[in-house]
Amino acid sequence: MAVLNEEQEMLRDMARDWATNESPVTEFRKVRSNGDEKAFDANAYSTMAQMGWAGVIIPEEHGGSDFGWLSAGLVVEELGKTLTASPLVMNTVAASAIILGGSDEQKAKYLPKLASGEMIATLAVDEGASHDPAKIEASVSGGRLSGKKAFVHEAHGADLFVVAATDGLYLVEKGDGVTLKTRKLTDQRSHADITFDGAAADKLANGGDSLLDDVLDRARILTAAEMLGMAQQVFDVTLDYLKQRVQFNQVLATFQALQHRMADLFADLAQMRSAVEGGLQALDSGFGIDRAATIAKAEANRVLHTMSNQGIQLHGGIGMTDEYDVGFYLKRARVLEASFGSSSWLKDRFATLSGY
Repeated sequence: MAVLNEEQEMLRDMARDWATNESPVTEFRKVRSNGDEKAFDANAYSTMAQMGWAGVIIPEEHGGSDFGWLSAGLVVEELGKTLTASPLVMNTVAASAIILGGSDEQKAKYLPKLASGEMIATLAVDEGASHDPAKIEASVSGGRLSGKKAFVHEAHGADLFVVAATDGLYLVEKGDGVTLKTRKLTDQRSHADITFDGAAADKLANGGDSLLDDVLDRARILTAAEMLGMAQQVFDVTLDYLKQRVQFNQVLATFQALQHRMADLFADLAQMRSAVEGGLQALDSGFGIDRAATIAKAEANRVLHTMSNQGIQLHGGIGMTDEYDVGFYLKRARVLEASFGSSSWLKDRFATLSGY
């Protein structure tokens, strides 16, 4: 478990208190029911921005706190526990693209707005049903971008898109030449296919040839942090249920087979936490990011998949009902598992990075 300084502990505790008291799963139910394509509470996100969460990784000169990736992960983990619907993860990843590859003018134009919540950004990379950054056909000619992007997270609420094209990453503002088509996924969050038809595009020219991979690694690690919060919550809720549910005149938690199952899940959760925190610390240190990101997301996929399945099974039939929250975690899990690298894709990438 990562050793936190006093400021990080305060940030984590503040995020935990806010998520528990102001953004429990009942708030996600409201978002799900209101039918808004943005699929998040704008007032709640404004509050997050006011608390500084949208600017945790943004430099101070551009309105952020430059508090580091581990700090950002602490906030995202707490929000994951309550399934808080917000564009915070994608906005942070998009901001990192501008930090890594943007000009001074681009940074001055966009980063203060992203830090304050005045503007929301997201990342648009994949063009097919599966994550594959090697297959990019969107192109730019004369400063105009044309192409299609699939399953873009938080697309409806975004004002700015960081778009992968054949020759690098570009900034595209929502407006003329940008058309969204809603995609309804099982997690009931904002996803869309986007068609760019001659949209004005401004290239992020300073990040080098590895810019796309560097940004995607940040997306993988921060997504894994959200998944860690979800896995922790499913474990805690399921354990509480087993301690209360009585069957055959015995509390379920007294059955040795179920004790063994929960012990295995506890060990998996500890391994997942180590991998995710290792990824966040790699971002802060700047060392071994590609391998750490691959391991973090692969472990997050593995453990959350198992945890969400076991959470449903150990709740029994009621786990499949809408009345119980545990089913929402499984639905969100399946979407995040496929985002920025499935388990098989990540294993192949790790083998490539290792020289096999």
